Amino acid sequence: MADDNLSPGVKKTDEPETLELPRMVAGSLAVYFGPGIILMMTGIGTSHLITAPVAGGRFEFALLWCIPVAYIFKYYGFEMAFRFTHATGRSMLDAYATAWKKWPLWYVLITTLIQMAVGQAGRLIAVAAVMYYFLSEYLGVQITYQGASGDVDLGIPVYAFLLGAFSVVIIQRGNYGAVELVAKISAGVLVLSSIAVYVYQPAPLSAMGHFFVFETPQGSWLIIAAFLGLLPTGMDVSLQASEWGKAKKIGTCRVRKQMEEKGLIRPFDPLTARKEDLTADLTELPPHTREYCLRWFKIGLWDFRLGHIVSFVIVCIFLLLAAVSIYPSDVEGRAVMGEIARIFPPGMKIVFWIGAFAATFSTAFNYFDGWPRVVSVCCRNMFRPTAKLSGIIKNDLSPEHRRAWYSEYNLYRGAMFFSLIASVILIAGVPKPVWLVLVASALAFFIAPVIFFLNFYYCLTVIPKKDKSFYPSAFAIGFGSLSLIVFTGLTVLLIMAKIFKFFD
Repeated sequence: MADDNLSPGVKKTDEPETLELPRMVAGSLAVYFGPGIILMMTGIGTSHLITAPVAGGRFEFALLWCIPVAYIFKYYGFEMAFRFTHATGRSMLDAYATAWKKWPLWYVLITTLIQMAVGQAGRLIAVAAVMYYFLSEYLGVQITYQGASGDVDLGIPVYAFLLGAFSVVIIQRGNYGAVELVAKISAGVLVLSSIAVYVYQPAPLSAMGHFFVFETPQGSWLIIAAFLGLLPTGMDVSLQASEWGKAKKIGTCRVRKQMEEKGLIRPFDPLTARKEDLTADLTELPPHTREYCLRWFKIGLWDFRLGHIVSFVIVCIFLLLAAVSIYPSDVEGRAVMGEIARIFPPGMKIVFWIGAFAATFSTAFNYFDGWPRVVSVCCRNMFRPTAKLSGIIKNDLSPEHRRAWYSEYNLYRGAMFFSLIASVILIAGVPKPVWLVLVASALAFFIAPVIFFLNFYYCLTVIPKKDKSFYPSAFAIGFGSLSLIVFTGLTVLLIMAKIFKFFD
């Protein structure tokens, strides 16, 4: 599979005025969708399959209120990343490159390197646990090592390595196209299996009142932080989604280079560019080209919004199932997936395992592409040697791209292998997987307000206000600002309360 090929339904052509307009009918959208579905499947993993059942098992319905809060108040942080990419043809990380001393890129690079170890360990351990308990329960497969103190169970670390290595190999061969394909298949499997298990054992209607009741049971702060940090997913994934949007090669991302060459859009060099160089005044484009960009923008928003809604429904399903079936339970230790599986009778367990594997595998799989992609782009936008050897599309690489360790292509590949090795080492060395998942989720919460602010700021200051189709509406600006204030306030309160013990 060629690296970053055109997406399904997108035909190759060189001139913007001859580009085929996407069909705005329901039957075509499934083919056109991509980055929004990948974003959804990146989020539907540990947060849905571990954090939500932990919340339901430990606190019953008390933390239901966290779910709509997270989805509503984080919505515009994600949408702004999609909006910016479609309005400019550049990614959010390109925008960050225009800041003073490129400080946002340094911030993102450092936090991403941490997440590639700790965060990926939390995601990878979930899919390894699904495979471990499925194989041990149904096939009796055990992987042990005879140590000084007896047999040591190596199942989860071994499965984590095998699944991680498989993901890396597939991504190295297929890149964006592979990520989109896996996300779409996994999404279909997960939605069908989740609906099936919930219909079998639904929660009482009276439980739905907890969506509107603010409760903070003792000992719930880490789960609350995890919900707000990783539902629908970490705000840092908006940066990955922006890069996936570029990789899909549609809309403004497809035509920007030609428009730069024709003088309709300013050329952009991330090492020297000002913020003004990001702006693409799409009102000045020829009518056909503008319509092409506008249609793909609308498809991108529908893609994201559908994923946002489906993700919300699925996390609610798993919290409600746990609250009904296993409360009260601590849901901790290496048997976490086994405890969650107890929700279902034998006939439904297979359905659960299939859905759980689809969710957790797609999450880990996507992160093996997303985080390394962010690292390589940060380096390309900060360092001249990497910028001179930019690109990860295999067909476009020169021998020097492949040979130089500092090329964007090799940094992307190297970051992927680092994530695999570091996360597996953590999995083998940390005895409490639920704790690892929750800490990774909370870390995403603490860095989210900065990403939210930057996404919002660049949309408002780069997209031309006169372009009403792409510039955020008055409601989006107002509610987005409120969301940023609320979200930042919650972050500060949690840091003061739990790290500095301010309220003790």
